[in-house]
Amino acid sequence: MSSPITELKITKPISSTNWRGLWTLYSREVRRFVKIIGQTLLAPIITTILFLIVFVVAFGKDRQIGELSYTEFLVPGLMMMAILQNAFANTSTSIISQKLNENIIDTLMPPLSPFELVVGYIMGGATRGLVVAIGVGFGLSLVIPISINNISMVVFHALGAASIMGALGMITGIWAEKFDHVSTVTNFIILPLSFLSGTFFPITRFPELLHNISYYNPFFYMIDGLRYGFSGQSFGSLLTGIIYVLSINFALWIICYWLVKSGYKLKA
Repeated sequence: MSSPITELKITKPISSTNWRGLWTLYSREVRRFVKIIGQTLLAPIITTILFLIVFVVAFGKDRQIGELSYTEFLVPGLMMMAILQNAFANTSTSIISQKLNENIIDTLMPPLSPFELVVGYIMGGATRGLVVAIGVGFGLSLVIPISINNISMVVFHALGAASIMGALGMITGIWAEKFDHVSTVTNFIILPLSFLSGTFFPITRFPELLHNISYYNPFFYMIDGLRYGFSGQSFGSLLTGIIYVLSINFALWIICYWLVKSGYKLKA
């Protein structure tokens, strides 16, 4: 008579994707920001509308930038800023909070591969960025008319930017040992790149040195691609922007995978 152990059949290969576990991790990350929807959605909408009002009043709504009105120029930049900031915030604060509360082990113990952990965290952060951007777009549409010229460019750059910042947030959360470290990345990397990306005015108005540096700023190409998707006008190379988005995504995902697989600052 054979033992129960020898009769046990493995119906699912060990190497197959744990879809249920991946969905559980992703849904947990989404629920994190849904629980505080006032802070994660309403606050960015109000802040963005205030930015719009302040800069339109300062520069004049009739001001032309190329073939665009200043409002048409500004809106895509504000929407992209919402994506960048919120996608980064979701993953970085999630991981650093678990590390400080010493319950990161609850995420590492379940049968999830390093790649599945990376996908769950980054997609959770990207979802927050996209949801906030949609909310911001809806809020702005109540104030000014918004039209889409090329939906594929809008979707590509929105998804690409959300993924990049979700991955950067994950890297920051793993590296950081306290919230001050996350704030350092926000204040000294994300904000400067945002303001040097042509969000509020074209980079041609910068001094020559900053103007040249801006062409190496990935945020510039993300915003420029989204602006083209809405208005049909770009201020840089769209092909360069697509290459930037794809290559940076690839590099950051690889880094995230290596950090999780090696257990860098995650395992005791």
